[in-house]
Amino acid sequence: QVQLVESGGGLVQAGGFLRLSCAVSGSIFSLYVMGMGWYRQAPGKQRELVASISRRGTTNYAGSVKGRLTISRDNAENMVYLQMNSLKFEDTAVYYCNRDNLAYALHWGQGTQVTVSS
Repeated sequence: QVQLVESGGGLVQAGGFLRLSCAVSGSIFSLYVMGMGWYRQAPGKQRELVASISRRGTTNYAGSVKGRLTISRDNAENMVYLQMNSLKFEDTAVYYCNRDNLAYALHWGQGTQVTVSS
């Protein structure tokens, strides 16, 4: 079974930055064949996709984070990253990584909490 372990969250002031990491392990398939995404879920809201990266490295972002968040991947290390700059209060949420197409979703990890103080 594939495991997803997110890390790197924390408490940061508005305008600050964080780098989230997602370790993918336990699969016989390499990360090379997977499109991946970062999702977030704020209290009382549905989980939303904020950034995705195809297996070829093409990236897409939600409008609310475009220009501030950057998704990247290291296939050799089975890692996916989310660089978060110019953080806003509304970025406060639990952040998760998973497949970019949830029709092929992996088992969700525990997520990592990002809290932005205004």
